[in-house]
Amino acid sequence: MIERDDLKAAYAIERPDGRGVRMNFVVSLDGASTLEEHSGGLGDAEDQRVMSVLRETADVLLVGAGTVRAEGYGGLPMPLALVSGSLDIDPGHQVFTDTDAARYVITHAGAPAARREALAAVAEVLVCGEDAIDLEAALEALAARGHTQVLCEGGPYLFGELMHADLVDELCLSLSPVLVGGDAGRILRGAPEQLRRMRLVHALQGEAMLFLRYARGTPVA
Repeated sequence: MIERDDLKAAYAIERPDGRGVRMNFVVSLDGASTLEEHSGGLGDAEDQRVMSVLRETADVLLVGAGTVRAEGYGGLPMPLALVSGSLDIDPGHQVFTDTDAARYVITHAGAPAARREALAAVAEVLVCGEDAIDLEAALEALAARGHTQVLCEGGPYLFGELMHADLVDELCLSLSPVLVGGDAGRILRGAPEQLRRMRLVHALQGEAMLFLRYARGTPVA
């Protein structure tokens, strides 16, 4: 197993004083991002260690509401920003109730007012955009609160929106040595097809998995 100190060195932020958005996903050899609708079934203890190190390097965790509903996120002791246009999440969800860490809900002005008011009791609601969420404005709002290094764990539609807005600086990908088949989704969905070149920073070989770190590459002409 890769030592924790080695992982910390490998995943150190290259520009710790600047704003950055880092994505983290686990995928199977055939590209599946979930197993029975959960990503956790694809990883192992070493992948969990990598995820823990990535979270340590971040100021805030950015996740979509669907990912929170699927994965839980209860008891997470770090600031978390939940992205939702519909605000279809229970204020009593464990992501809000099982921690004392800061919680933010990122939405837009057209979101249901009653839901916005209910969530304001358990999180700081950041209204970013009029009829759709402005992710650039959301990142600026988080940075204004001291959260400049953002780690996003999905879901795929949020990844797509971030990519489409050219806001993704890094992708950390854990490659699991399994085949899944079926109709499992990809790590990125919803965005218009477009080519984004990435640069390989490292490829770490674990006991079973391969851990890849990519950063922004040369823009495609």
